[in-house]
Amino acid sequence: MRIDFWASTDVGKQRDHNEDNFLVDKNLNLFVVADGMGGHAAGEVASSLCVRRVREAVANNRDLIERFNEGASAARSEILRMLEHAVQAACSAIYQRAQKQPEKRGMGTTCTLLLLAGHRGFIAHVGDSRIYLLRQGQTHQLSEDHSLVNELVRRGKLKLEEIDSSPYKDYKNAVTRAVGVYESVEVDTLDFDVLPGDQFMLCSDGLHHYLDLDETKIGEILTKSGDVKEVTSAFVDLANEGGGHDNITSVVVRVQESEHDERSKEVTLKIDALKRMPIFRYLNYKELVRVMNITEVHDFDAEETIIEEGSPAQDMFIILEGKVRLHKDDSFITNLEPGDHFGEMAMVDSAPRSASASAAERARLLVMRRSDFYDIIRDESQLSVKLLWSFVQVLAQRLRKTTADLSGARLEASLPDFTDDVLFDDN
Repeated sequence: MRIDFWASTDVGKQRDHNEDNFLVDKNLNLFVVADGMGGHAAGEVASSLCVRRVREAVANNRDLIERFNEGASAARSEILRMLEHAVQAACSAIYQRAQKQPEKRGMGTTCTLLLLAGHRGFIAHVGDSRIYLLRQGQTHQLSEDHSLVNELVRRGKLKLEEIDSSPYKDYKNAVTRAVGVYESVEVDTLDFDVLPGDQFMLCSDGLHHYLDLDETKIGEILTKSGDVKEVTSAFVDLANEGGGHDNITSVVVRVQESEHDERSKEVTLKIDALKRMPIFRYLNYKELVRVMNITEVHDFDAEETIIEEGSPAQDMFIILEGKVRLHKDDSFITNLEPGDHFGEMAMVDSAPRSASASAAERARLLVMRRSDFYDIIRDESQLSVKLLWSFVQVLAQRLRKTTADLSGARLEASLPDFTDDVLFDDN
């Protein structure tokens, strides 16, 4: 893929030195933002050491990236593990340096990185720096802040617009995870399709503090200039005009547009199909991407069987294209069309299928396996709460409908039959 990129950093209006660091490596397609913390210039040391060690660890695994670029057998999970190990290597290096220099004990840094390989993006993230994606005119935050304020917002204890007037205003920079404070750290990772026209913006909290209440500014700035150098400068100016309370760093990456790209159509189709499903109604874009990553696209010819009545339930299906016929004991039930789904109870119940499904015409389906769904439930606590809550709501709605249908049937059976006795009231 062809990309343009640029980075800008600034000390801001209220600090006397810059503890932010960044990395842009054209050969590796690697981009990193690190926001250091700690007294005695320790933050600057931590962030500098972080970007150098991360770059070194990724460069040492260049062969893995090249194999992935060439479409070889290297798995996405291998790239994610490599990036996690790169951040862990930086964490250990910073921690060890602090042990040797007592005045730097407790120093640490955020680390947010983006690696572009093949047609995919890979993220590793610790702390409260951020990465945004601008896609088809919409802005999506792809990282989750590891901060005290975000934890309070996520739990409903605080609203973003109330932060500056709350007792927590002095803790806006308090992070719950950092690279180097301890010898190891938990690293968030994510991989996703990269599409022509995508734009990414990595930044420290000195910038995104001024974007929190109006993320539309991100899209406006990213699209207002054809020169990527001007874009990063515009982000720095925005933060300084807002008060420049902290160091400011912005790294912008643009993926060049392509006239013909079927992947864009398919990715959009898959995301839209997931968004329409009730069980995924509460998921944000990043979470939808995680769910999409465990799906596969299967094509079925006309009249081909998809599931058979009585077979074990293991998969859920979403129709992307074509038409699917549901039938039971050779009796027609209904036709399903693009956007419809079936078999979702297989995600929570392995009971035999109660009906059969076959392609009424050539059809393309998105397929999710229960085992992969369970992996998400096990590994992603916040995502699992949303999914399970949605399942409870869906099941409750079905129970209410079934109860209402049964009550209606009982009422109808209890009414007298007047079909043969027509009554007239002369009055």
